[in-house]
Amino acid sequence: MTFTGHSKALLTLGLPIIGSNLAQMGLHVTDTIMLGWYGVPELASVVLGSSYFFFLFILGSGFSYAVMGRVAASLGAGDDTQARRDARMGLWLSILYGALVTPLMWNSGQILILLGQQPELAALAQEYLRIAMLGMVPALIIAVLKGFLAAQERTQVVMWVTWLGVGLNIVLNWMFIFGNLGAPEMGVRGAALASVAVQIATAGLLMLYAAYAPALRHVHLFQRFWRPDWPSFYSVARMGIPIGLTSLSEAGLFQASALMMGWIGTRELAAHGIALELASLTFMVHMGLSNAATVRAGRASGARDIVRLRDGALVAQVLSLVFGLVTVVVFLAIPQQLIGLFLDRTNPEAPAIMAFGARLMVVAALFQLFDSTQVMVLGLLRGVHDTRVPMWVATISYWLIGIPSSYVLAFPLGYGGVGLWLGLVIGLACVGLTLSVRFWRGPWLRA
Repeated sequence: MTFTGHSKALLTLGLPIIGSNLAQMGLHVTDTIMLGWYGVPELASVVLGSSYFFFLFILGSGFSYAVMGRVAASLGAGDDTQARRDARMGLWLSILYGALVTPLMWNSGQILILLGQQPELAALAQEYLRIAMLGMVPALIIAVLKGFLAAQERTQVVMWVTWLGVGLNIVLNWMFIFGNLGAPEMGVRGAALASVAVQIATAGLLMLYAAYAPALRHVHLFQRFWRPDWPSFYSVARMGIPIGLTSLSEAGLFQASALMMGWIGTRELAAHGIALELASLTFMVHMGLSNAATVRAGRASGARDIVRLRDGALVAQVLSLVFGLVTVVVFLAIPQQLIGLFLDRTNPEAPAIMAFGARLMVVAALFQLFDSTQVMVLGLLRGVHDTRVPMWVATISYWLIGIPSSYVLAFPLGYGGVGLWLGLVIGLACVGLTLSVRFWRGPWLRA
């Protein structure tokens, strides 16, 4: 297959995934924008609360990536039965995990205080999380079904359902945050309630599609759902837990950055949250291409087609790099305008937040290149079922190099929030470069 052929195949699969990822991110962006209009303390508290939720979610989402890679490989080998078993057990593991982490969200206030956050912000974040926790299981179910449907190369329905969720979230936020249409004014609790409603609705629609779509009805994904398949359960767990821990290492890097930014100040934390939302939006594009690369690598690996695996991987990395360069230009050209989208310009604190956020955007432009590299190569490695070594590389790079670098640059060396973000760049660069070498020298590319 030519470069053009690989590009077309990757984008055909990846663009709807990108669309659904952007829509999923849009849920958080709309929360951030609307709470930014409501008040700076509320915005800062939801930055903490949503980071806390995401920190827990990302570990459980490892099962969805395991399902994506394993189902793709099974389909590449022509084994529909194993694909169904892996998807079911991925759902089992996700539901179990969601139930186990609920107490951590209920008691989040004291945990955040122990981590050095201001009591007022910790209390507001806990109010948010005590409602948002009801959406954890639906969110994990959505992730597994997205992985299953992506492996089946049926991604458009996920995109459209998720975008419907964004529209619903905007309406519900407008009602419950501000108290419109007769609804009570709930502030941060209203944002959490809207998110939970959207997650439940999205999970329900995707379950109906996976169960009853004509092209998927033969899979019988939910028939006798209560019956265990222990070999598949343990196989998905063995692959999913390292993936989750890898993602958790990266999430821990950004969570630690939010906590350390909270030590600097509320305005700085608000700016950090906005800049991170913008960087995360562009990251969703790379994540979508990475997910598509996982599916295509998994199918090529399952069919034992080394040439297709190698050529497809090269195309995926080139496309991700090109988009990363475009993002760098945008971030450097209009940083203050981008930050200003999230703020009420009449708020007296808005100019200071915009000025500090613009400085962070310069650093965000730099780590776009390394972030795109690391997420793409992780996707390729998941396609060939290599997850344990990447877990250790990520853990060492983020926790033993990235986080200490952020702390030293921000506080002892006195570079503040900008230095903190430079530490993020260092951690991402270590992962991206190390795992790139691993993939291209791996046994999966040798006959």
